[in-house]
Amino acid sequence: MRVITGIARGRKLKELPGLETRPTTDKVKESVFNIVQFDIEGRRVLDLFGGTGQMGIEALSRGAAHCTFVDLRKEAAAVIRENLAHTRLADQAKVIQGDYLAFLTGCREKFDLIFLDPPYGTGMLEKALAAIAKIDIGTENGIIVCESAAEAALPELPAPYRRGRDYRYGKIKITLYHRDA
Repeated sequence: MRVITGIARGRKLKELPGLETRPTTDKVKESVFNIVQFDIEGRRVLDLFGGTGQMGIEALSRGAAHCTFVDLRKEAAAVIRENLAHTRLADQAKVIQGDYLAFLTGCREKFDLIFLDPPYGTGMLEKALAAIAKIDIGTENGIIVCESAAEAALPELPAPYRRGRDYRYGKIKITLYHRDA
């Protein structure tokens, strides 16, 4: 696992041991960033189920202004901090070890780009989407990028959020949501 492009290009990222974390493959990550490439520069990013931090770190490497990483596990928060230090992007980031719903319900910030990649089939993705729409933490014209199992049926969200395209990569599906102005 490595940073694909930008100021930290080519740097290897530390992974979490065990099978509890399922990192996004380089192929899927590259495809996601090709889709949102014009929506990164100078933006505020949320990597809600941070894992190793690779999605938020990639966004920072490509010019995002700031990224907030959230993960419940102490080990994951530590790996994200290590990866941020290794890529020299720590001063543009905040790492929060805590529950995703607790973070969302207490969130007083707005984000331009939100990455959601929780463990598949747990219902966490649907709960996170509902909370984001209810609390309205997306900026005008903001984007939510969801990674799920290809067969997962994701919900429609109330206005001003709308569901965009699905992109399939084998057993993985990327779904975009947009927040209208």
